[in-house]
Amino acid sequence: MRLGLSLVVLLLGTTLAYAQHRPNIILILTDDQGYGDLSCHGNPVLRTANLDRLHSESVRFTNFHVSPTCSPTRAALLTGRHEFKNGVTHTIYERERLTLSAITLAEVLRQNGYATGIFGKWHLGDEDAYRPDKRGFEEVFVHGGGGIGQTYPGSCGDAPGNTYFNPAILHNNRFVKTQGYCTDVFFRQALTWIEQQRGKRPFFAYIATNAPHAPLQVPDHYARIYAEKVPEDVAKFYGMVVNIDENVGRLLEQLRVWGLEDNTLLIFMTDNGGTVGCKVYNAGMRGQKGTPWIGGTRAVSFWRWPGKFRAADVSALTAHIDVFPTLIELTKCSLDVRVRQQIEGRSLVPLLYNANAPWPDRILVTHVGRWPKGEAKHSKYRQVCVRNTRYTLVCPSSKGQRAWELYDVLADPSQKHNILNEHPDVVRDLETYYDRWWDSILPYLVNEDAVGPPLNPFKELYWKQFGKP
Repeated sequence: MRLGLSLVVLLLGTTLAYAQHRPNIILILTDDQGYGDLSCHGNPVLRTANLDRLHSESVRFTNFHVSPTCSPTRAALLTGRHEFKNGVTHTIYERERLTLSAITLAEVLRQNGYATGIFGKWHLGDEDAYRPDKRGFEEVFVHGGGGIGQTYPGSCGDAPGNTYFNPAILHNNRFVKTQGYCTDVFFRQALTWIEQQRGKRPFFAYIATNAPHAPLQVPDHYARIYAEKVPEDVAKFYGMVVNIDENVGRLLEQLRVWGLEDNTLLIFMTDNGGTVGCKVYNAGMRGQKGTPWIGGTRAVSFWRWPGKFRAADVSALTAHIDVFPTLIELTKCSLDVRVRQQIEGRSLVPLLYNANAPWPDRILVTHVGRWPKGEAKHSKYRQVCVRNTRYTLVCPSSKGQRAWELYDVLADPSQKHNILNEHPDVVRDLETYYDRWWDSILPYLVNEDAVGPPLNPFKELYWKQFGKP
């Protein structure tokens, strides 16, 4: 009996010790906040004290790229491969659905002993089979569609009548009518869940805010902060960012109070280029959300793990597809062959420990997608960028004509001087890569002819629970 009890105690101790050496992970992803919408990135108006603190304590990837719009970024982030290989080529019309054959980061972490929770925006499919509870998240607290209150024909849509204030949120397949402003609600729920996990299992908390995405709904006292300094829409947008900043501050403080700082990796990211704030400050970049220019894809990427990572700037060419393999390495998760074959990104671990670690050059492809239905095969040159560390080969045409431009982004980061005729060899190499890439992704575009349901699933669930008016 004593031997058996001792064995149980030993096993529990071993399990807890192992769990303590595997970091908790909090991934914050904001919606439509640009690289320039932070005071630590030089914004002349906006003040973001808590995000500035996070910046000062983090490894900062300064040449980190995501997709030009939100669903594509989320698909690439959670699978480690380009969004087109996940069937995601748009943000609506069923083309935002993450293919059911993809394996998500949450699934791998959960299979390896992590508690997994999502709080806020999913935007990778609202039909039952596509929702986050079927994709590795055991705790689900999300709105529908691409934003609170959004509705489109087919499957992509939120609960009826929702606003950023007191929204109805789907919590583990039942709607709850919350109280408060949406960003506060999401962070509050995430903190409640994190407290429940303390001392039990390592956790992965994915906090994906729908702010500061339009519509620019924000409490008046936030909108008033910058009302006399910038146009009205920017003042509301900046107010939403200030609210995010305050929530990040509360999260940092709570981690300290709970004694979780040293074993929690906190990642803060943005999901595409800037939007409303660009008219005031865009960090010197050309383009914004929905374009293939640097301003459409360069994103914030802060990685904070006290005692493990030393704060530093990393200028290596990195991307959202690198997050999955990085977290797998840091958490020592086992992977099966299918996942290994799925991942296209690189682990950032060498750079997290040494900002100057060797990092071979690479080529990344950005394609805005969003072509008209049935036009995939004819959209090869519709708003595309092919980049390596020094050069970006851009085809900005929204009509799909082959009209490349070439920029040396080390010498010309604002992409003002087209040097296409000066470097035919560079153009040839990048275009050859792109030709192969384009041909390779066409078989993966599984959502192009999808037909959505006659009624948004979130509306159907909501009316089933509360009754249709």
